[in-house]
Amino acid sequence: MGCEKCVDALTINRIHVQIIIRPEQEKDYLAIKRVNDLAFGQKNEGNLVEKLRKSPDYVPALSLVAEIENTIVGYILFYPVEIVAEDASFPSLALAPLAVLPDYQHKGIGKRLVKTGLMQAKQLGYPSVIVLGHPNYYPQFGFKRASEWNIRCPFEVPDASFFAIALKKDALAEVHGTVAYPKEFCEV
Repeated sequence: MGCEKCVDALTINRIHVQIIIRPEQEKDYLAIKRVNDLAFGQKNEGNLVEKLRKSPDYVPALSLVAEIENTIVGYILFYPVEIVAEDASFPSLALAPLAVLPDYQHKGIGKRLVKTGLMQAKQLGYPSVIVLGHPNYYPQFGFKRASEWNIRCPFEVPDASFFAIALKKDALAEVHGTVAYPKEFCEV
């Protein structure tokens, strides 16, 4: 089920290249850490991925790499979370991190990772995704402010930067509460 390997064409510096989006493999771990470290200019996100990978909740099919000419140039992770209210708990996914090597940024790789990841999450039966990110980036994929559903982040963030998207019709209609991130998110 889902995309084991999605192949697409991409133009970088007027050169047509083949981009492959696929689930990570163990041989990719060091390259994934490198992509995160370089994309963010720090080690937090790379360390987060390594910690999450050790959790029993980790879903390898939702840890995707972008590969060009046998080099990992991008990475995205969707990780199970809960949206918790006083009277209920709702399953969802957190999109974090999304990283692309600096030399490959602004070339459509991140967009391909997000679209493929959302498709994969939907095919695996997840109802929704939340993300803390740039207010001008995520709406292009259908994300809306999480506050529209009374979904809150557990820490102070601008309303314009905290998003949610329903992967199934009306999947967020009854959802409300605060996102409960796993402890690994707080450790980095």
